[in-house]
Amino acid sequence: MLGTRQTTVPRAALRRLIYSFNHPGCSTTGVTLVPHYSRFKYPIKSPLASNANACFSARIIDRESLSRSIRFYSTSSFSNSSSPRDVGSPSCSNSSVENNEADADEATDEAYEAMRNAAMDDAYRAIELALDSVVKIFSVASSPSYFLPWQNKIQRESMGSGFVISGRRILTNAHVVADHTFVLVRKHGSPIKYKAEVQAVGHECDLAILVVENEEFWEGMNFLELGDIPFIQEAVAVVGYPQGGDNISVTKGVVSRVELTQYAHSATQLLAIQIDAAINPGNSGGPAIMGDKTTLFWLHLHVTTFLRNNDIAMDLYEPGNGSNGINTLSLQPLVPVHQFDKLPSYFIFAGLVFIPLTHPYLHEYGEEWYNTSPRRLCERAFREVAQKAGQQLVILSQVLMDDINTGYERLTELQVKKVNGTEVDNLKHLRQLVEENHIGNVRFDLDDGKVIVLDYDSAKVATSRILKRHRILSAMSSDLDDEQNAQDVELACSN
Repeated sequence: MLGTRQTTVPRAALRRLIYSFNHPGCSTTGVTLVPHYSRFKYPIKSPLASNANACFSARIIDRESLSRSIRFYSTSSFSNSSSPRDVGSPSCSNSSVENNEADADEATDEAYEAMRNAAMDDAYRAIELALDSVVKIFSVASSPSYFLPWQNKIQRESMGSGFVISGRRILTNAHVVADHTFVLVRKHGSPIKYKAEVQAVGHECDLAILVVENEEFWEGMNFLELGDIPFIQEAVAVVGYPQGGDNISVTKGVVSRVELTQYAHSATQLLAIQIDAAINPGNSGGPAIMGDKTTLFWLHLHVTTFLRNNDIAMDLYEPGNGSNGINTLSLQPLVPVHQFDKLPSYFIFAGLVFIPLTHPYLHEYGEEWYNTSPRRLCERAFREVAQKAGQQLVILSQVLMDDINTGYERLTELQVKKVNGTEVDNLKHLRQLVEENHIGNVRFDLDDGKVIVLDYDSAKVATSRILKRHRILSAMSSDLDDEQNAQDVELACSN
């Protein structure tokens, strides 16, 4: 007989219930349910309250398993006259077993409902905290024109998402604020926009940090913690402001892949997480919430181990000894892949516009730039690497027509090989070679054996005339102007 314990056992078992289910490599593992069902040994993985009926943990525990566990603890309890140390099966009547099974069914329903409510509560809390942390970003940007490097393109407006982190900072993607001229942010549920400043940008990793000085903005704001790298098939909720609406959006999905991926913004190979949640333009910069607490995953790469044995002397290394001791050298492309938040370099001499070749220049040829841009320049942009620091591939991009350059107007989109017989290292070096020749002619050797020869004095007079005609303020970009650079250094030292 179970005696007086037959009605109390299910409740006692429920308070310290252990759900046993199989794990690879071991017989059973427990998930302990403590009073009020508020803490789990394995955290709840479902990030959305609507999904609370699905997964309560990384491994699904259904109602049938819950019922079997409660019945096991109910029917295996000892009577008052029996001792846990007694050998043999406990005695019980049929009526007692039936009553005990009924209590077990009731306890199962209560436990299952409690677990589902706990999952919903945790999911709601996580999303609610995220809503008070995610902001909408309004960015006004004006990209430079690489065909006309002395001026900018018409300004454009774009929107993105961001979220608050510790230190009263907003983390977002770098491409959301690239080439920005003005940035505003807006909190969830508020119509007021606050001015923000870009504090730091990492275009390689596509991250940016914003700061807001207005104290009113920070009232009621929460900050999110950066989480660890998730596992495959972990549930996530993506929060942001995608296009198609003005209010905040929450979409759910699972992690499908974690691997090195080429970032679209910087073309750099970095660690990335692929999920199957719906992400649209405007979601950029928003967090991905996972787990039973409000966290998000954001990835950083760092060196953990060097593939080199300390006992190998590098000066004794010879080919054929294996791969031990091999150091690697990162090759820098001769043509920069991206160039954000800075003006392009240029130098104008007698209407000849010289620039360093960059990928943004090739992109000026349109969406099909790989097919429409000059084939030779495009191939060099992808294949050639820098042989020394500061090396650039300088080209003659266009000719501003004047009497001084008549006959040379078709010699465009060609690389400048030499100036006065000296090989050109970069655009600043070209400018120095031109300015050093105060008398006589200046000779430019281009691709395909093309040559341009100009009288230096006549070219200097023509340069001023051409700049005035085209309303160009300076014959060179500020990074080539030694006087301007000296003034900038003096101003920086005075501050």
